[in-house]
Amino acid sequence: MTATTRPTRRSLVTGAAASLLVPAVARAQALRLQFRFDDQVATYTLFDNPTVRDLLSLLPLALEIEDFSTNEKIVHLPRRLDEGGFEAFGDETPGDLCYFLGWGNLALFHGEYTFRNDLIRLGHIEGPVEPLLHNGTYPVRIETI
Repeated sequence: MTATTRPTRRSLVTGAAASLLVPAVARAQALRLQFRFDDQVATYTLFDNPTVRDLLSLLPLALEIEDFSTNEKIVHLPRRLDEGGFEAFGDETPGDLCYFLGWGNLALFHGEYTFRNDLIRLGHIEGPVEPLLHNGTYPVRIETI
């Protein structure tokens, strides 16, 4: 082996560092969720917390999405999620995806809402909230993309 073809310490460290980035990039790409119902699609960018990871472990899911109140749609999950992602927040925004601690369901907000220590924020919609304004109860497919 010549000196020009033998790996240097720098090339080994650089290669090792680059290989560490691959799982992080793959995980970041996996933190997107899609809700498909009727002819609507809502895509969310998710946060990385224990509640989100527990939700992802259930996917894909075929459930039902329904209107609730005047500002959200809800989806009842087959079981409660890990509540380790709880963190108080005060910047509520239409388009937030939350887990409601009281009932153990997903809340897809399309209107203004208020955090009252009963929600875990899971992510935020990519794009407008219009798909969530489609009224009615429908079968919904939830999966990562």
